[in-house]
Amino acid sequence: MQYLLMWLEGPFQSWGDSSKYGPRDTLPFPTKSGIYGMILAAMGAKGTQENLLEKLAVCSQSIIAFSKTSILRDFHMVGSGYDDQDGWQRLSIPKKQDGSAAVGGGSKMTYRYYLQEAKFGVIQALHAELVDQIVQALQFPVYSPCLGRKSCVPSEYVYQGIFKSEKEAIITAQTLGTQKGLKQLLMVSENQIVDGDPQIIADVPVRFGSQKEYRERTVYVTNYE
Repeated sequence: MQYLLMWLEGPFQSWGDSSKYGPRDTLPFPTKSGIYGMILAAMGAKGTQENLLEKLAVCSQSIIAFSKTSILRDFHMVGSGYDDQDGWQRLSIPKKQDGSAAVGGGSKMTYRYYLQEAKFGVIQALHAELVDQIVQALQFPVYSPCLGRKSCVPSEYVYQGIFKSEKEAIITAQTLGTQKGLKQLLMVSENQIVDGDPQIIADVPVRFGSQKEYRERTVYVTNYE
């Protein structure tokens, strides 16, 4: 195994693990599905990608949060005010999966939640066979990286290096945080940590595409405040 260090920093981030309906919540830290989605997008990998996701799923991931953040709630209304008799406007009205008209005329109201000014170091283990193509993709992405949602643009280079050990990657992340005048506030790991609070989240992608599928995992969250 080798260890990829990613730095996630930007005005807004949003990392949902279970939102399917109106409210689109965010966890206080990045999800595996969000990180893997970013990597696959950078690679230009489309479709279900079940084989690649299976290789990534068994690789450990640790996250360090370096800044206090607040939650922004954003109200959205989609599909309202369009004329269904106009061909172009009709295309903007949401429809059901089979293409038929939605109940209520297709207007959808949602609340979307975002982390503000969050900063994370992500340490992702990788099989040696995947390292070169993932590093190349993050440095020269096919599709630009986003921090959970397309509207969440990073303000720092995402790729921060490949390391031979997890400890070396963590130290580098901590050093980067120190250089930015930040303190380590939170650690999320798949390995048992002293005083870590166990939390079950459904964020391990089994299949992307139109029929997404996820499975659960246990993470241990340690607060340093």
